[in-house]
Amino acid sequence: MVLLSEHEGIEGQVFVVTDGLSSLGAALCLELVERGAQEVRSLDHRPTSPLHQVLLAKGVICIKGNINEKNQTDKALRGANCVFHLAFYGIAGKEMLQTRQIDEINLIGTCNLLDSCVKCGVERLVFTSSYNVVFGGQRIVNGDENIGYFPIEKNFDSLGRCKALAEQLVLKSNGRPLKSKGGRKLHTCAIRPAAIYGPDEEYHVPRLLNLAQKGIFLYVLGGPEVKTDWVYIDNLVQAQLLASMGLIDDIPGRQGAPASGQVYFISDGAPVNTFKFMQPLIEGLGYQLPKHQLSVKSAMRLAWIFWGLYGLMYPWLNKGWLPQPPFLPAEVQKLIYSSQVYTETKRERERTARVCTETKDDAAQETNQSDKRLTCKFGCPSSKRSMICSYGLVSHIIFPY
Repeated sequence: MVLLSEHEGIEGQVFVVTDGLSSLGAALCLELVERGAQEVRSLDHRPTSPLHQVLLAKGVICIKGNINEKNQTDKALRGANCVFHLAFYGIAGKEMLQTRQIDEINLIGTCNLLDSCVKCGVERLVFTSSYNVVFGGQRIVNGDENIGYFPIEKNFDSLGRCKALAEQLVLKSNGRPLKSKGGRKLHTCAIRPAAIYGPDEEYHVPRLLNLAQKGIFLYVLGGPEVKTDWVYIDNLVQAQLLASMGLIDDIPGRQGAPASGQVYFISDGAPVNTFKFMQPLIEGLGYQLPKHQLSVKSAMRLAWIFWGLYGLMYPWLNKGWLPQPPFLPAEVQKLIYSSQVYTETKRERERTARVCTETKDDAAQETNQSDKRLTCKFGCPSSKRSMICSYGLVSHIIFPY
């Protein structure tokens, strides 16, 4: 095995990070700067974020643009050496019901980036996929990269479906000839992170805190035996950088690009029950974890009711007065139907040499400190109004007269 420097393929190179204003994207941008990248560009549809000024202060070029617009991806990728494609849409809440946006960002956006790589001569693309490409409600224990995709037609998680299709597009694009570099080819790979947590993470912990603030976090879902893999943001960044190094095809003493065309599950390697994992974070912010458990049947029934209700409210999903649904069917699946425990395979160890740099206790402490700031930043409707909107409308559907 050839030992690589932590600066391999980074020093003097130009990088583009989609969704660069997110917590994960910003962490990756800052690490690239720290390791000597010549230029780091963040491509994000948002004009700003809480991390925007931090990125600017470190010299990151923040580009406002949509990946579903081909001319914008062409412009952003011009002169780049490597792309980290992190952008996605539809992970939780109201986003999960907006299938048009899910398709545009996850499918069309990925196609545009791949075509722009070929046009602009970008030689490496690392796609951040998801373990949901193989999960559809079945129990998975000690799974590895040999697990096949969950059948698209049976998966009612729109993001999982689109991620699976997008990942296959990325892998099939591996080896495409570059137009502006005679004889050179595009090298691609995909990493499938577990549930992500860390400072300023925008989905998992904030979603539970949102429910706790409204006073409607009343039950836990699934039994204590249901365990899920998690990955800390800094550990995921390390995996992404190692994957990009695995796409370099001209390192002396190494044959080709070992990560080219490959997929890798990435996690901290410490599966845990979701609510047990969240307990110190939730209680550290002054809330209590519910002691009562909602049955599988009741949870799925409520989830489908919320799905139907919010489907009727589709034209107003982006309105601030409409609160997030407590949970939807695909979210319930992940909590009560599956132990998503993925092993660190021989291929992952040998080809990416992933090393977790943060222990779970240290990572959780850093996450807790960060999320204390969230308690005054939600900007969500008041508890009373949220409960009226959510449960009043549900009651109207169930008891129309």
